[in-house]
Amino acid sequence: MIYRVPDLPVPDDMMLTRGVMSRRVFAWVLDLLLLGILLVVLWIMLVVFGLLTLGLGFPLLGILPLVPFCYHVGFLAGRWSATPGQQALGLIVVRNDDFGRPTLLQAVVSTLVFYLTLATTGLLLLVALVTLRHRTLHDMASGLVVLRIEAMQALTPPFGYGNMSGGTPFA
Repeated sequence: MIYRVPDLPVPDDMMLTRGVMSRRVFAWVLDLLLLGILLVVLWIMLVVFGLLTLGLGFPLLGILPLVPFCYHVGFLAGRWSATPGQQALGLIVVRNDDFGRPTLLQAVVSTLVFYLTLATTGLLLLVALVTLRHRTLHDMASGLVVLRIEAMQALTPPFGYGNMSGGTPFA
């Protein structure tokens, strides 16, 4: 007897990416605020440490520019596959080919190209207005895509879709 595997639902790009552009903008603003708070707290701690060590700790202030990079890479490659701002607005970053979690290398490439895009006035982010699934240059360079969590959950049958477990992608 031959068993046939049931057909999985084909992802509808409109369903997966509806409202993603505006959510990404607000998520970026929220992440910017969170990063600002984090950097101020770290700066105060490092200045106090520098004063307590009579100036020997001040060179540690040099790690502050690395904090935003580590923030983005850590959250993209982490368990949640999204920064806190993206999580708050119902977004998830997944691989474009199989909707799995991003690898560490993909997170690094995405973050590097994102900061390069911002360094060139950020106008290159407008590429997302004309690409399939509203992907930006850093998404395309890293092989990632940003989708709505609700749409991902709708695609996830009890037995799982692709390499995702059933139910919520965060379980």
